[in-house]
Amino acid sequence: MAAQANTVGTKKGFLHWARSRRGQQTIIIIAFMIIPLALLFTFTYLPFGEMVGFSFYKMKYVGKRTFVGWKNYASVFSRKDCFGALKLSLYYMGGSVVQLVLALYLATILSFKVKGGNIFKGFMFFPYLINGIAIGFIFKFFYTRGFVFDTVLQWCGFQLDNLPYWLKDQSINNISLVGTSVWRYFGQNMVLFIGAIMSVDSELYEAAMLDGANRFEQFRYIILPSIKTIVTLNVILSITGSLSAFEPPYVITSGAKLFFTLLRRAKVLILRIAERILEEQFLQNRGRKDNQKQHHRHRRGQPHLLLGMGDLVHNHKVRSRSVRTAGNDIRRLEGA
Repeated sequence: MAAQANTVGTKKGFLHWARSRRGQQTIIIIAFMIIPLALLFTFTYLPFGEMVGFSFYKMKYVGKRTFVGWKNYASVFSRKDCFGALKLSLYYMGGSVVQLVLALYLATILSFKVKGGNIFKGFMFFPYLINGIAIGFIFKFFYTRGFVFDTVLQWCGFQLDNLPYWLKDQSINNISLVGTSVWRYFGQNMVLFIGAIMSVDSELYEAAMLDGANRFEQFRYIILPSIKTIVTLNVILSITGSLSAFEPPYVITSGAKLFFTLLRRAKVLILRIAERILEEQFLQNRGRKDNQKQHHRHRRGQPHLLLGMGDLVHNHKVRSRSVRTAGNDIRRLEGA
């Protein structure tokens, strides 16, 4: 009886808490959090956990996978091209510093009354709206020998023979690509800086001017501390963008060596599939021919067996030539 009384008291206490303001707030918060958390777990954390588990296996599309332990990680960290890509990202990180400084400088100027300031804001933000593929094609012709950039430099007094190849010269091509990234993204950073600077109370500027502070001191002691959150956000966006830059460099350099490597591997895969199909077709045709020759031999006699054997030898030669040609192509592509 005492246990039942305690149970009834607990239920009444829970119902009383659920009807209270705090209880209803808690229930509503939990109810609104269930679906987003379930979706987040289903489509983010669960696939990530499965991917981590698969990384310890040698995966196959067909057949049983093999547990290899840490060999996949050792293979990745022993490859030079992985760390080479990270080294190239350092160029973009250096360019992001220039990008942020330029964006902050222009944002500070355009945040105050400037003639034609809105037009400049639109022009500087417009490159961010352009598709990355289109920007790649634009700068591919911009950096081409004798085209736009070289022509502008010749107007400034430079000789074409003294100018480098902006995309072919390995000592400067990464800097050229970083310039493309700076041109595209500094407008986005500038708009974020302008929004943060315009939210600063104008009375602070008036008080600083009464105290004799110049423009640089106002920027240092008023603007910069007030927008440090946006500065941190832009730094994070610039770093993540520098690590994921792909579209413009791929289009400008036509994929360089990576594209042809992937194309060669695709050709090898296609030829292997073709070889397997030829082999299966030959086995099927040979089984069908054997059945037909047995049927003819029982119905018409033994002399037709020689004709059937001649067809079989001919098909075997055709199949052997096809498979041998495919094998030679595979070896040639793998050795290239």
